[in-house]
Amino acid sequence: MTPVEEGRPRALLAGASRRWVRMLPWAVAFVLCVVLLPTTIVVLTADYGLNGGVASALAVAQSAPLLLAVVRPLHAWYVVFAADVAGALALLGVDFEQRLLWPFPPMELVGYVALCLALGLRERRRTLVLVWLATAGANVGLGFAAPHGSGAKELLFTILGGVALLLGGVLRERSEVQRRLVEQETISEAERGRRTLLEERARIARELHDVVAHHMSVITVQADTAEYRLATLPPDVREEFTSIAATARESLGEMRRLLGVLRNEEAHGELAPQPGLAQIGQLVEATARTGGPVDFTPCDAEVPEAVGLSAYRIVQEALANVVRHAPGAATHVSLSVSRPADDGHGGEQPPGGRGGERLTVLVVNDPPPEPPAGPLEVGGTGHGLVGMRERVRLVGGTLDAGPLPDGGFRIAAQLPLTEEDLT
Repeated sequence: MTPVEEGRPRALLAGASRRWVRMLPWAVAFVLCVVLLPTTIVVLTADYGLNGGVASALAVAQSAPLLLAVVRPLHAWYVVFAADVAGALALLGVDFEQRLLWPFPPMELVGYVALCLALGLRERRRTLVLVWLATAGANVGLGFAAPHGSGAKELLFTILGGVALLLGGVLRERSEVQRRLVEQETISEAERGRRTLLEERARIARELHDVVAHHMSVITVQADTAEYRLATLPPDVREEFTSIAATARESLGEMRRLLGVLRNEEAHGELAPQPGLAQIGQLVEATARTGGPVDFTPCDAEVPEAVGLSAYRIVQEALANVVRHAPGAATHVSLSVSRPADDGHGGEQPPGGRGGERLTVLVVNDPPPEPPAGPLEVGGTGHGLVGMRERVRLVGGTLDAGPLPDGGFRIAAQLPLTEEDLT
């Protein structure tokens, strides 16, 4: 129902999803053409007394363009409108009964109304107004030459044509509004997803700032105190340590300025030390007291701070989702470190650290005892799977999340522990 594109005409309803709807305009046009063509010839010759050759020519000119109207309704209107006016003038030369409709017999009315409906579905409002004005002008002008006087029934051509144009125009504009709403909803959904991703990335960056700042602070302290802890340092080495400390302090300052850009008024509690594997047990206990039974298998392995933070946030978001979507469901949380197995090459690991140790974070919940009465307003800590995937991607790991056949849900993350995989 959209306006025809320049140089690339499309059939009416060509954008419909169902094939039978796309074929409907062609079927209607074909039926009208097949029915109106012989009917017009018979009526013009038998009832109006018009010459057979003239009647045949008028019937073809008034009916055949209806097939063209499926693709180019305005071009078809030019032909049909001219043929209808020519037919009205031709009937002035014959003597027909007063009861017969003039200047446009019933067959012409049917074809013209169908054509006006096609115009309304395709053309813009200004074009439709001009078409109706031309229709009304021709109808009124021919009325002055009416052989048996004019009446209200002679205006059916103008009235029915205007109703068809109006109906088609309303349908076209309604379809256009719906199409734009769908497009806007699609764009809005994409923008919401992009904004969610950016917010989660900024949140992760703010949290990792504390991890990196800790290491930079250690470097600064070690470099500053080196000359006091090591009394036999040569002067050039002492200057090198002083330079390292100055560079580290400058880097910390730059990081604080960067953090100021990333922080916003909605961020709270980010000055506290970032959690790791050791705090997951407390998180599980708190969830078990309020959300349902939680079975926890801890892991005491030493892991990089970024990996520990990512594991904590993944478990935190997974448990929050259980509380929101499956309240009361039994949940199983487990942390484990998988070590590289012997690959048949003397214990050598593949290049790039791919055979290195990995921390496995597994959160599986059973179906809820009973369906939730409604959505629970429990604030999440991040943005669900979006945040989990970003954290896993940040440390070079993998994430597998999805529903289980019994109605539960499973989240499994593999986080590398070797420096080769983290870089």
